[in-house]
Amino acid sequence: MRHQKSGRKFGRNSAHRRAMFRNMVTSLIEHERITTTEAKAKELRRHAEKTITKPLRLGDVLTKPREERSPEEQGRYVHALRMAGRTVRTRAALQKLFREVAPKMKGRNGGYTRIIKVGRRPGDAAPMAIVELVTDK
Repeated sequence: MRHQKSGRKFGRNSAHRRAMFRNMVTSLIEHERITTTEAKAKELRRHAEKTITKPLRLGDVLTKPREERSPEEQGRYVHALRMAGRTVRTRAALQKLFREVAPKMKGRNGGYTRIIKVGRRPGDAAPMAIVELVTDK
């Protein structure tokens, strides 16, 4: 029985799963919309929401220019950057997360992603879905 066991395995070992979701979160931030299977989309939502929350916890520090931050605020900013950097693979995507995506999400209490079911894949009839970042308020 799988009581209290969260997360899907997808027939992969843990390192492969972790790498796959890191890549998917990075792609979602870069492109703001990706197409994948429904099961992966539902699992991706968990990883993406946690990653987007990291810069949002900074509050007003997020929108302050670097020169106006106190040393303590700059330390918090760098820490959040490094924690998000554990998941986001590229520097460009990390910068986009902190400069564009997170300020758009400010004021939202979760629900940063939207999953839209789009039918079945032609090759194997796997249910497909589009995962996109929610930008409207």
